[in-house]
Amino acid sequence: MPRSRVVLGFATLVALLVSPTPPEFDASAATPAAGRGVATRSVVYGRHGMVACAQPLAAQAGLEVLKNGGSAVDAAIAMNACLGLMEPTANGVGGDLFAIVWDPGTKKLHGLNACGRSPLNLRAEQIPPDSDGTIPLYSPYAWSVPGCVDGWAELHGRFGKLPLARDLAPAIQFADEGFPVSPVIASDWARSVTRFKDKPGFATLFMPGGRTPAEGEIFRNPALAGTLRLIARQGRDAYYKGSIAKEFVRYSSEVGGYFTLEDFSRHHSEWVDPVSTDYRGFTVWELPPPGQGIAALQLLNLVENFDLRGMGRGSADFWHVFTEAKKVAFADRARYYADPDFAKVPVAELLSKDYAKRRAQRIDMKLAAQTDLPGEPAALNRPETTYLCTADASGMMVSLIQSNYTGFGSGYCIPSLGFGIQDRGNLFDLAPGKPNSYAPGKRPFHTIIPAFMSKDGEPVMTFGLMGGDMQPQGHAQVVVNLVDFGMNLQEAGDAIRFHHTGSSEPTGTVMRDGGELHIEDGLPEPVLAELKRRGHVMKSEAVGQYGGYQAIWRDARTGVYAGATERRKDGCAIGY
Repeated sequence: MPRSRVVLGFATLVALLVSPTPPEFDASAATPAAGRGVATRSVVYGRHGMVACAQPLAAQAGLEVLKNGGSAVDAAIAMNACLGLMEPTANGVGGDLFAIVWDPGTKKLHGLNACGRSPLNLRAEQIPPDSDGTIPLYSPYAWSVPGCVDGWAELHGRFGKLPLARDLAPAIQFADEGFPVSPVIASDWARSVTRFKDKPGFATLFMPGGRTPAEGEIFRNPALAGTLRLIARQGRDAYYKGSIAKEFVRYSSEVGGYFTLEDFSRHHSEWVDPVSTDYRGFTVWELPPPGQGIAALQLLNLVENFDLRGMGRGSADFWHVFTEAKKVAFADRARYYADPDFAKVPVAELLSKDYAKRRAQRIDMKLAAQTDLPGEPAALNRPETTYLCTADASGMMVSLIQSNYTGFGSGYCIPSLGFGIQDRGNLFDLAPGKPNSYAPGKRPFHTIIPAFMSKDGEPVMTFGLMGGDMQPQGHAQVVVNLVDFGMNLQEAGDAIRFHHTGSSEPTGTVMRDGGELHIEDGLPEPVLAELKRRGHVMKSEAVGQYGGYQAIWRDARTGVYAGATERRKDGCAIGY
């Protein structure tokens, strides 16, 4: 897979990992530690605003909105709309959305859960299980009502400064006139053909001329431009009560789906209070279930019981304890995380420091755990999501994540509307009587999670790292890189990551044989050998499986923003 602008050499990566322990991170400092020359690019700075996302043209659209007087939320909507066009391999108006917004006026964090619910007319007994007992992934059985557009409306109604039509204008223009496809996205698009080419509407919409667009080739989507124009003129009701909803239901009936107009008219997003934990002087924020955000907080609570800085990133102990802590946190994720409207989720208890201390005692420093007590199929190891963040001159900061779940979602596409339908419902458990068991009108367990960090009640960082079950693992690794190892904002995302797969899952799959540990290239062979000796099953993995990071840091003394972006993606951070 081609990657953009990766200039960090292998020798430099190894030097980072085996170098002496860096100076202790100063929690009172306004910015992360100064760079030590190991980042793939410089941190980006801006005084009046900052944007960061996985596609440069989308980032430019967000920046122009800021320059024209828009808020950080206006910029985020503009970027998300562009990404739905430019990165359909990850997101779009057929998917769900979550966001965290720092409002400088009230000095509060606001969380938005904009995920959809299962069809009211579909019962569990009507769903034919896949061979692994789960809901068939690339099928209408996995559909849930897309929440993205309602999420835009909620965010815009509360924090927008420009008309919604202005926010959507760049995406509409790009969809009409076309844009050159960027390298990583082109590669992901091409790999999707085998999986999706025979799904209704996919080839018509995403394989013009019988193939996917190549890197640098112009792609147009006039049907999506028409959909966005309707939303710009009529707002969210065009999608949930008007002509878009009617076309959605018509298509659903045509291809064997279960959507009705009632599913769309009843849909609504939910404003929620973010939840947090303190980590070595900082407060890290996530959204509560049905998302998996609290797994990142549980993971941080667990590793806080160990001297990670003393171990050093070049040691087997560091990678071992982080991996084992992930297994412990994901065991709780499998047992408890679900739609709180249908199940009691003990969030406060799960985030208790005392609970973390007790759970940390389960970690054996000499051996890798092979099983866990409760009940990650491959379906959860998905890199196909987009994350973006924005900040404006007023101090407003936005953390937003949006996804179709599995790349182009279910692969079922509506050519007349210009987008495909998500398959997030695959994450329900078909077994009855569990917190995440399937039910009509229920929100499934969700993987996409935005994050935020503050200190002493003031905003510090808006950040995220997309990629299925990689997300809580990645969030915790970024925080540890910043706080324990004193990396700067870009280094914290560039440093090599681990991705453990095979933990127990909310879909009912139970961990067997310890799962698999994937670590990016750069660790010395003796360290890898020691991890294998402790019982870790080491496997290689494509670079895209390690997630996609974006972050914006605010200097509390000057108000200056620092931005960083993912070396494994096409994107960029831009400030002004």
